[in-house]
Amino acid sequence: MRKLVVARSQRFLVEDEAPATAELVDLEPAPRETLPTIDLAWTAVQMRAGERIVVNEALIAAYQAASSPHSLRALKSDLEAFDAWCRCNQRIALPATPEIVADYLDARAGQGSRPASLARYKASIAKIHQLLDLKDPTPAPLVKLRLQAVRREKGTAQKQARPLRFKGPVRDVERDKACGLNIRALLESCPDDLPGLRDRALLSAAYDTGLRASELVAVSVEHIEEAIDPEARLLQVLRSKGDQEGEGATAYLSPRTVSAIAAWTDAAEIIEGALFRRVQVRRYKARAAVRGRPIDSISGRETWDLRKTLSKSAVPARVEYDIGTAALHPGSIGPIFRSIIQRAFDQGGLPDLTSEDLARLLKGVSAHSTRIGLNQDLFSSGEDLAGIMDALRWKSPRMPLAYNRNLAAEQGAAGRLMAKIG
Repeated sequence: MRKLVVARSQRFLVEDEAPATAELVDLEPAPRETLPTIDLAWTAVQMRAGERIVVNEALIAAYQAASSPHSLRALKSDLEAFDAWCRCNQRIALPATPEIVADYLDARAGQGSRPASLARYKASIAKIHQLLDLKDPTPAPLVKLRLQAVRREKGTAQKQARPLRFKGPVRDVERDKACGLNIRALLESCPDDLPGLRDRALLSAAYDTGLRASELVAVSVEHIEEAIDPEARLLQVLRSKGDQEGEGATAYLSPRTVSAIAAWTDAAEIIEGALFRRVQVRRYKARAAVRGRPIDSISGRETWDLRKTLSKSAVPARVEYDIGTAALHPGSIGPIFRSIIQRAFDQGGLPDLTSEDLARLLKGVSAHSTRIGLNQDLFSSGEDLAGIMDALRWKSPRMPLAYNRNLAAEQGAAGRLMAKIG
């Protein structure tokens, strides 16, 4: 069994307030090629410890295998931030006391962190203590009361991404004309070059399925299957945020999206693997023709080169594309959506918006905007909560209700009454 040990060094035993250091101890050496990659274990070893702590690498490895990459990245980031704060303030990160945790959460709240973020930081601290078999300081009344005070002061409402609806902010998604920031105009503004074909397919699929960024970039050509409608397709969603065990789900791809995906895959010659990939663009400027010089015009002061006597033909401007083999990074989806919106505005495809409107709207657009937009369009079209939860693969009604809160107020009983009485 191989373990990592965090222990005080001999030098630090003399100084009672000094931080602990980490050392790697092989209790039962294993072949190098069979050792798992250390991630959270190494993060724990580097944290400021106040006592000797044994890290059970097998338990850490089991937790990593059972968790999503996104969850692991978030946990690692949270622990590194907590450890950095402890070092700056001469506090002990492992094991932490309720006072240390409460002070840390207060400090993060003072830096602008919202209650939802503070709850995640608290959960991360609790998780590392559980994995290291240390007493969890987070259930202490002091920590709970400090968080309640922050919630009372700042409120618990979370900032919502700007929705991208198919026809924009309309009441009747079937009859009303598209207006404002809308998916239809964005799709029409995408050019027919490789980046434009990719962007059109990406945006259309994101709206149809309501997939999160990590789920969207995980789509492969092999996940698309035939549907009863010969022009539509079904997308197998192998794993999602709410389905870490891979039970799977099915999403609908409209004929519009199927056509956009076909145009992209044909142009990019993608027949298998990741569907949405990086497109690197290389642009070359045009060069005018150059007439060769007579040989007697080359003076002795110049570098002698017979190529100066040769004429050069004009070279037209050209664009070359390189299609990546790997999937897009989840963090690239939001910027791609914002670039699509900017391009549509520059082309005059969003005539209802001013430059000030665009700047305000772009600040709220993220990879989640299409998911919220689809949710609101389903609500506006009269779908019930169960149907919306099924379409967007939600297990709890909390998020769809939160996303539809403004629409529900406008289309609810009071909104209908006020519309009647003018």
